[in-house]
Order: sequence, then structure tokens, then C-alpha cells
Amino acid sequence: MRRKFSIKLLLSILPVSLLLVSCFKSNKQVSNTTGWSYNDPSNGGFNVVESAEQITGPGLVPIEGGSFTMGATVENVYHEWNNAPRQVTVSSFYMDQSEVSNLDYLEYIHWLTRVYGSEYPEMVSKALPDTTVWRGSLSYNEPMVEIYFRHPAYRDYPVVGVSWLQANDYALWRSDRVNEMLLVEAGALSYNTEQTKDNHFTTEAYLSGQYTSPVISNNGSNETKNVKMEDGIMLPKYRLPTEAEWEYAALGLIGNTSNERISERRAYPWNTDGMRTDEKGYGGSFVANFKRGKGDYMGIAGNLNDGAAFPAPVVSYWPNDYGLYNMAGNVSEWVLDVYRPLSYEDFSDHNPYRGNVHTQDTTVVYSLNHNDGDYKSTIQTDWNNEDINQEEYTSQMYDYGVTTLISDKSRVYKGGSWADGPYYLSPSVRRFMNEDESSSTVGFRCAMSKIGSALAQ
Repeated sequence: MRRKFSIKLLLSILPVSLLLVSCFKSNKQVSNTTGWSYNDPSNGGFNVVESAEQITGPGLVPIEGGSFTMGATVENVYHEWNNAPRQVTVSSFYMDQSEVSNLDYLEYIHWLTRVYGSEYPEMVSKALPDTTVWRGSLSYNEPMVEIYFRHPAYRDYPVVGVSWLQANDYALWRSDRVNEMLLVEAGALSYNTEQTKDNHFTTEAYLSGQYTSPVISNNGSNETKNVKMEDGIMLPKYRLPTEAEWEYAALGLIGNTSNERISERRAYPWNTDGMRTDEKGYGGSFVANFKRGKGDYMGIAGNLNDGAAFPAPVVSYWPNDYGLYNMAGNVSEWVLDVYRPLSYEDFSDHNPYRGNVHTQDTTVVYSLNHNDGDYKSTIQTDWNNEDINQEEYTSQMYDYGVTTLISDKSRVYKGGSWADGPYYLSPSVRRFMNEDESSSTVGFRCAMSKIGSALAQ
């Protein structure tokens, strides 16, 4: 009897307790720890905005993170040992639904021309894709050199001839344009099409108070509204995805997960081991743009297989389970990471990435070389010998063109292209090229870190 009374008493008290806790936590106007009021100029003026989830930026798709086996899913045809499978976790992030197109990049060039063109034309020429990448020693591709980037017929095709450095510049520019528009829509900025090389919006300049564009208030006066990152209006930077993020998103394993386990590991962004769809009504159509065999880039007239002799439009074929297009084939894509053949041995198992350069006091620590040929990891040398220059030693270890083709400028690119066979279409396959080089087979897409909840919104 006493036990029943206790349970009844608990049940009668519980709703009241929950109500009190709910009221306590929902009172956003008073600090839970100091009792001081928020958003009250007479009480210190500490401003607190309503908590809100990050919005999805233009062109992006939310990718819910998780654990997966990163690394080789197919036999390495060159017998390289640079991609051993290992279990890692990737945080949730955002990824472009498709590759950056010629139209997207032309918008970037137009902005640069408008802001820098008259006084600093080199800023524009430095950003232009290298259209000569289409030239081949014994191929007639001159029409592609002349028209692929600019002709409206190719506006929805992936931009190529863009180096890793150029791709990063584009991502930073895109971040600024998106944040500028968010501030305009929030009424904190006005449109300003007269921006110049010395006075144009960047997120960094705005947050440091170096750029303002007053808005006209209801009473007709110019009004400056200062927005901080704490206000939750602006987004994090667009950037290239890390190798782990790109591989995770390409595999699209969300369709193969059940009860905290992956029911089937994929070799490609789809479940079959072949290049054709098993969907009814499509007659076994190819699911990607690739080279089927020597001299066969698109099949025969009247019965084309992938329908593209060169790249295809960025929204083509079947998206993977995340809704991402062309994560295999069409063009390979730059990722953030520096290439090292033994990265898998030293990668963190949480958000793995190689390429950071950390600065502490006057000492620069190159984590991109961490435990992979740099001075610190070489047991034959005396770490306590202050006369040995670590940076100089590292440069000797990676003497490009003499002892290796790998350098600190070597950047990873992933995914097969229109000119590659099926092996390269596996998301696990990794190749590298110098960050200042480009190709007719390599493009890129952007990513963005997700802040707040790990759950896809």
C-alpha cells in the first residue's frame, strides 16, 4: 500500500516539476547563472538572440555524419598501398548538390570584373579557368578550348581548368556573397552595386567594422545596423570538402544503414558493382559519365551509352542517397587535403584531415607533414639539435622532381571523370595534382561545416 502511495505521489508531482523546469529553461530574458537580464540596455546590454538551427545555404544539401569505413573498396590496380581501410567518424556538414558549373563560375568572373577589372585586371585573369587544358598532342579539341567555358550551350556543365588555389578563392568569394545577401534580407545592409576594390563587402571586413552600407529606415534616414556572428544571421565559410567528407558523402551509405550498422558496403555511390541501373523502364542505362573502354567515351550513334563525349550537365544521371549528383564520373573533384601516401596511418579517427599549418610563437608546425617524412618523425636525426632547421629538412625529404613527385603543394582529388575507366569511379580512389595545376577532367564542389545539432535538418 505504501508503494502505491509513493507512485501516485510521484505521478502527481512530476507534471509540476517538469513545468517548473520547462519555465526555467525557456526564460531566455534572464541569465540562469547570474540573474541579470538579457537584451536590456539599462542592465548591461548583453544581447542574446533566440537559438536557431543553421539554415541551409544556397546550393547545399545537408549530410548527416556518422561512422564509416574509409579507404579502399576495390583492388588497387597499380598495387599502391596508400589507402588501407580504417574506421572513422565524420561530423555532419553540408555539400553542394552538384559540381560548380560554368554559369556559377561566370558569375564569379563577372563580379571580379565589375569590382577589379578597370584598375586591377590581373585579379580577373588570375581567376580565369585555363581553357588550354582541352588541348591534346594528337587530338582536335580546339572548339572546346574556344567555347566550352563561355558558350550558353555549356552553361550547366562543370567548370574545369580550375586549380585547387582558384577553387579555394571561389569558395571564399561565394561565402561573402551569400552572407552579404543574408544581411540585405535581414535589413542590416542595403544593395550596393558600386563596390570598388577598396570598398567591397567581405565577411571579415564587415565583422571588423571596415565595411558598412547603411539602410534607409522608415523615417527616411540612413541607419547603420551592426550584425555580429552571435546574431546567427551569417553562415560559416563555403570551402572545399575534406577527403573524408567527400568520400563519406559520395558513398551515400545512409540508404544502407540499420540499427547502428551498415548492412552493405558500397564500391560505388550505388549498390550494384556495375555501371548500369537496375531500375525498371530504363533498360539498364549507365548511371555515370565515364570511359567504358579504349576509344569508347559514349557508345555508338543511335545507341549512346552515357550520352556524353566530354562532361555532361552537372545535374545528370542518378543522384545518390544523399541527393548528390555525379559523385562518380563526369569530372573528378578537388578536396582540401594535402596528399601523402601514408596518411591513413596517422589520420585522426574523428574528422580526419591533412593540411593544417599551425603557428605558435615563432615556430611553424607543419601538421601536413606530421609523422610522414618530416623532421620530427625521423628517428635518424637528433630532435634536440637546435642547429638543424626542421622546415629545411622537410623540404629535402620532399624534393619535388628529384626524390619524389609529392610535395607540400600536392592536393588530393577524388572521383572518376568522363575520361576515366570504372576503377576510378570508386569514391575511395585517391589521386593528386599540384595545387596550382588544372585539368580538363577535374572540377570541384563546395562544402560547409554544420554548426549546432548533428541531426540533418
